[in-house]
Amino acid sequence: MPGLGVRGRRHRGETGMASRYAIGPSIGVARLGNSPDDFYLEPDAIAALPIECDKQGNVVHDGGRPRRVTQFKDPQGRVKRQGAYFRVFRIDDSQPGGVEVTLDDPDVASMQWTVHLANKKACWYNFAELEGNLLYGEQNSYGNKDVPLRNADKQGTTARRELIIDPGPRSLSGRTQRTTFGKDTVPPSYEFASFPRPVTIGDQITTLGDMLTDQAGRLIVLGGFGRSGGDQPISSFAGANTWHDDISDGPVSCSITFKNGTAIELEAWCVVGSPKFAPEIANVVTLDDTMYDVAVRHFETEPSMYSGGAYNPTYVANFERDIKPILERPAAYRWVANVPSMNSLSPPMFDARDTSTANAPLRQAYFALFREPSPENAISAASNTLFAPGGFPLMPLNSGSNSVSNTMIDKFLTLTQTQYFLLGQWAAGKFSVTAPPPVDTVTALSRGSVGNCVGGPFCPGIEVTWSTRNPNIYNGALRIRHRHPQQWYDAHGLNPDEDETAAPLGCEPGDLTKRMAIPWQADFFQCSVQYINFTDPNINKSDGIPTPPTYYAYWWPPQSPWVVITGDETAALQSAAGTPAGFQVLYTRGINTFGQMISSWHYMGFILNRTSSEFREVFPYFTEQERDHGAFVAAAVAVGDASNVVSGTDQNFSNVWFMVPPPPSQAPGHGPATPAAVSFASARRHGRQALRDD
Repeated sequence: MPGLGVRGRRHRGETGMASRYAIGPSIGVARLGNSPDDFYLEPDAIAALPIECDKQGNVVHDGGRPRRVTQFKDPQGRVKRQGAYFRVFRIDDSQPGGVEVTLDDPDVASMQWTVHLANKKACWYNFAELEGNLLYGEQNSYGNKDVPLRNADKQGTTARRELIIDPGPRSLSGRTQRTTFGKDTVPPSYEFASFPRPVTIGDQITTLGDMLTDQAGRLIVLGGFGRSGGDQPISSFAGANTWHDDISDGPVSCSITFKNGTAIELEAWCVVGSPKFAPEIANVVTLDDTMYDVAVRHFETEPSMYSGGAYNPTYVANFERDIKPILERPAAYRWVANVPSMNSLSPPMFDARDTSTANAPLRQAYFALFREPSPENAISAASNTLFAPGGFPLMPLNSGSNSVSNTMIDKFLTLTQTQYFLLGQWAAGKFSVTAPPPVDTVTALSRGSVGNCVGGPFCPGIEVTWSTRNPNIYNGALRIRHRHPQQWYDAHGLNPDEDETAAPLGCEPGDLTKRMAIPWQADFFQCSVQYINFTDPNINKSDGIPTPPTYYAYWWPPQSPWVVITGDETAALQSAAGTPAGFQVLYTRGINTFGQMISSWHYMGFILNRTSSEFREVFPYFTEQERDHGAFVAAAVAVGDASNVVSGTDQNFSNVWFMVPPPPSQAPGHGPATPAAVSFASARRHGRQALRDD
């Protein structure tokens, strides 16, 4: 897709040349982890591995290139956090791609970074699929739809504000500095800090993470430790009242003072999401695709493609930039899901680069296998349709943003309007196979950052949700509008009630993540696959059960894998795992309840490309790595036929896994992650007892 173009603060330096300054990425993505010390830096491209760094955030290099992460857990088996990595760039006529500005720059006197993270989940409305989404009109507002508030027993602005996790702002200036977003480091000048009260289930949250600067003054923001706590049982993917977690988001600013006495202030945003357990696999629709679509249609980012409310039918798409990702991403789902139809479709079984008229029927037939996106203010019939006229399942083969309730039904995912337009141009032969033009560094980093997040479906999603489709939250392409300067929050605190999508006023800290599941583990546990009724557009469920006939579709396999290939290649690991190498297994095997996911998410493995040669992208082989087998019992349950469930003469064995109960002294979700491994043979002998104990 075309570059977005950099917008930033203009400044005239010593040479008199007008320059623009901008923070890259404009939206940085950090991720939770329960390792107290080890972390890495976010990827700089879509489906790229993250970047290794030392304990102060300085990039580790190999042969002049950043070293990529290959181990996602520390030596104790704890998940490393991902740091959002913010830098400043100067763009001018002599450096159109941008050149980095640090404290080593001879023109720079100082750089001060300020970050204000918050979690507003507990003070917002209950998640209700697409209800509350104002893109469908004011009649769909929370109030008009009677959507209840979370924790509705807390009334009044003061009580509602106390539901926010708000550590207040933190600022750093200089090299190798560090502070926390903790309860014990709240600035004395900030009167509105709040943290959750003691809980009876899970963990107490006392911090939203850390921020630090490296040796040149660059900023790294680290999120929380994956802690969640509450007082009520959880029975839904949306979570429950009384709960909190340490997901967050908020504004980032950098104040730069130059040695000539002038100063500028730059803005960005940070989102803290859950771990991405398949870091090299991109979603068919990424958050970059969603945000780029908003930029094209609402901010005149590409007037040659879209202007006056319509796409230009003569626009020439670029194959490498615009088309190839749509064609190739579905194929990668085979490593984290079981989707033979996607494997049949991706990549195409013909030369997709062939621009000839003779190849046109194949391109057009391929294009016809994709659903047409709904208009922005409605849900069209296409999103509730499963099969193409020839019987092939329409693409993408993901759930839509509401396949779980009977209000505003949106059964199956579509491409964004811009993705669909570009694919249509390709089908019509209006595309080029030349190399795409380069983009500036800020744009590349911004798109590489959000491109590793989910861009649909949004039910609610993983990192963020459907509010990112609303132009009111942006100040331009991939730039979140700041609602107030920090001085306003210092005087008034955060607003628990304002809907940032209602008008182009901007976001407060916590606004991008407040519609997400609370705690995040609830959605992560339950939303991997969905049985979707595909015959009646007016119904998803009857009495809470998907109405037959249903189709087996997926949510976000790169973020929440469903089935994976085991990668244990030694006798010891296979004995502990209970599986041979190459065996396809349920990713979450052994974690069978919401509570177990909340306490034990960090025992799960990461899905990585194990091909180590220079051809790793040509011949990928993704397997599960770093799963903590010692936390699980691998067992086998004996089953018989339908008339005799278990008998001594007619039995088969089916593999199952169970959590090892933690010692009574071990707090849920923390402490050593190395209970004694149980051999597969022993598990087979004791499978029935394990089932009863669970």
